[in-house]
Amino acid sequence: NMANSDSEDSQYSGLEDEDDSVESEVESGESDDVDPNDLKDRESDDVEDELEEIRKQMDDISGDSAQTPADIQEDEDGDSSDEETLNPVGNIPMEWYNDFPHIGYDLSGEKIMKPATADELDRFLAKMDDPNWGRTVHDKTTGRDIILTDEEVDMIQRIQTGRFPSGYDPYAPYVDWFTGNAMVHPLTNKPPVKKNFVPSKWEHKRIMKIVQAIRNGWIKPKKTDVEKPKFYLLWDKHDKEPKKHPMHIPAPKMKLPGHEESYNPPPEYLPTDEEKKKWEESHPEDRPRNFLPKTYLSLRSVPGYPNFIEERFERCLDLYLCPRQRKFRVNIDPEDLIPKLPKPRDLQPFPTSQAIIYEGHTDVVRSISCDPSGQWLASGGHDCLVRFWEVDTGRCMKSVTVPSKVYSIAWSPNPAVTVVAIACETIVIIVNPCLGSQKLRNATDGLISSFDADEQGSGSSDLVTWSLCLGSSYSEGQRLTLHHKHVVKQVTWHGKGDYFATLMPDAGNSAVLVHQLSKRRTQNPFTKMKGPVQRVQFHPTRPHFFVATQRYVKVYNLQKQELTKKLVTGVKWISSLDIHPQGDNVIIGSYDQRLCWFDLDLSAKPYKTLRHHKRAVRQVAYHRRYPLFASCSDDGTVVVFHGMVYSDLMQNPLIAPVKILRGHKVAGQLGVLDCVFHPTQPWIFSSGADHTIRLFT
Repeated sequence: NMANSDSEDSQYSGLEDEDDSVESEVESGESDDVDPNDLKDRESDDVEDELEEIRKQMDDISGDSAQTPADIQEDEDGDSSDEETLNPVGNIPMEWYNDFPHIGYDLSGEKIMKPATADELDRFLAKMDDPNWGRTVHDKTTGRDIILTDEEVDMIQRIQTGRFPSGYDPYAPYVDWFTGNAMVHPLTNKPPVKKNFVPSKWEHKRIMKIVQAIRNGWIKPKKTDVEKPKFYLLWDKHDKEPKKHPMHIPAPKMKLPGHEESYNPPPEYLPTDEEKKKWEESHPEDRPRNFLPKTYLSLRSVPGYPNFIEERFERCLDLYLCPRQRKFRVNIDPEDLIPKLPKPRDLQPFPTSQAIIYEGHTDVVRSISCDPSGQWLASGGHDCLVRFWEVDTGRCMKSVTVPSKVYSIAWSPNPAVTVVAIACETIVIIVNPCLGSQKLRNATDGLISSFDADEQGSGSSDLVTWSLCLGSSYSEGQRLTLHHKHVVKQVTWHGKGDYFATLMPDAGNSAVLVHQLSKRRTQNPFTKMKGPVQRVQFHPTRPHFFVATQRYVKVYNLQKQELTKKLVTGVKWISSLDIHPQGDNVIIGSYDQRLCWFDLDLSAKPYKTLRHHKRAVRQVAYHRRYPLFASCSDDGTVVVFHGMVYSDLMQNPLIAPVKILRGHKVAGQLGVLDCVFHPTQPWIFSSGADHTIRLFT
């Protein structure tokens, strides 16, 4: 009780007065008939009652009479534990404390140790046994697990589902704290101060003082920094002189001195007696350097250089007379160099996969040709056989034996007859394969038998000998034989199917001959040929004749008998030639792996040069209906291109590679030797050195 505060003592201050009054009553003896012993008993009872009353008042003041000092100590410990649980480290990554035994510091600066953590197995067992595991969260700042109350769980669920917390009314009536009506009277109607419109007198005085100080020289302007001499390495950079003109080109730098120009060079730079003698005997312009390296003990011992003035004069001459040219580096984005081509699937149809393999030849298949209807295919090679195939089934319908190797075979484009021209060595054989309807067979034999010997040309016998086939050769289908004086490498038909041309590269001026089947007449259109002829071709619609030499393609007008155009290919050796069905574009292949597209209306030079093969290009071909063209090469591939020619002359052709067809094997440095498109379908035939013919659809 001695530990009570002053306020409590003041409340109990009446205790001393009451005791004094009791004593006074005892001393005064107001009641004479009271027994002293009875008085003492009464006084003790009164004191106990007073003390009990005082204890009750103290309990009421303290607030809880049932609380003991031990309970008070427990409450104090609980408050301190709550304070310890707070970790005042702030909003920092708690991963910084992963390698420390503590997790932060309290308000007094003491370390807050990490609580004991259970391993994964204990955590799993606690998860299975603890019913409150689903609402337990881990506090990273204190390292303890906190169990959420129902109200907190409900609040989290509401936040996750996008709802308002419980107890919040989102539709409470709006309280307009500020009026939106314009007030008639302003908040203040004080007129503006006059000094806002009158220049300041004190600022004027201050400015006049500064002006007077500047005039008297008391205030001086800040001096600009004087340029100090800049020291730099003599051989590091050239002098930065002002440019004389906008296109100033700096002088070329001299070669920097090396170890051999030192006054004490390393021993390996010193010349021997033989090198000195060789240097002295050689011409001054042939010497590798204009001095001999020497060694001196010190720099003071180095004599004057005798050629100094001469070298300076030559340097001045070089700077004065040397022409200079500014080279501009062109910065080009590599992606801009790649042509923007459409996707291949947007350019369909075109052949993509191998469909049929025609097997039967025992040697290289040199040439193939398809009939105008697209039902039959003729092939010839080095096995001295000409085979006729059915395109759809791949079956060999007929074989014709020829006396020598077949270099070229061509089917007549006239759909009314079935005539095939075969070039084997010096002989050209006209064959009726007897395929198709009986009407076509009879029409073909009727065309050949309708010839009258009196109408034969006068000069044909000097160039070619025409003869009829009899006996077994006639039964095989051979009808006519043309005997030439040189090896025939190519035979090609005119668009109407009556004229055909033969090529003999070794025949000189008579290398190209034009034959007429109906009249059995031969003529030489050229009296003089310049250079060896590689390929010839008739124009599909005009009376023009294309002759390809080793590097040029010449276009002749057969009616006017004159040269109309000369195409400069830019290749080393032309190997093949074909003309677009419309006749305004030409493609050529070369043995130097290039394919050139010419636009006859645009220029005499290639419109585009394509390089998609790794070896020599053997044949090029246009499709007669679809915007397709192809090239075959000795690398065993056939490359199919999309070549769209527009009727608008202002629009350039669209050329894009769409497919590389593989299947042929390379044998003896030879790959695919010939390719031809189907006349009506987007199919392509190819023949190669692997003795096969392949159809890609």
